[in-house]
Amino acid sequence: MTTDEVPAMATPRVAAGALFVNHVGHVLLVRPTYKEHWDIPGGYVEPGESPHNACAREVREELGLDISVGPMLVVDWAPADNEGDKLLFIFDGGMLRAEQEHAIRFLDGELAEWRHVPLDALATHVPARLDRRIRAALGARDQGHAVYAEHGVTTPSL
Repeated sequence: MTTDEVPAMATPRVAAGALFVNHVGHVLLVRPTYKEHWDIPGGYVEPGESPHNACAREVREELGLDISVGPMLVVDWAPADNEGDKLLFIFDGGMLRAEQEHAIRFLDGELAEWRHVPLDALATHVPARLDRRIRAALGARDQGHAVYAEHGVTTPSL
């Protein structure tokens, strides 16, 4: 790669997702039709769109729910070899009421199913990097403040 091909600044892909938990702390995961693993509801931010607004839009498009997305819990610097630089946001989706769960509809065809997954089973559903990111978001929610992570890892030095 020549210096002419190197961008003058980072141009990361940006995605935003919602963290929903049930009354016993299990995480709501969705199974995309185009991935090998489960995920949280969310997706890429469109040009000119804020991550917060993208999160609400993705929940509406993927689950058919028009919710008020809560505060940011984590922003994760998570470059991927095959996708380049990425900034991934998780916002607090809160706890869905029973009637909201019954109203979930897969409107855009990207999802096949959803379920609440206990923390001790996260690793069997999601990649390790997403497991770490979800746990960082849960910790941030419990502590009452957002955190910064790199590949899902938060440390005092970051």
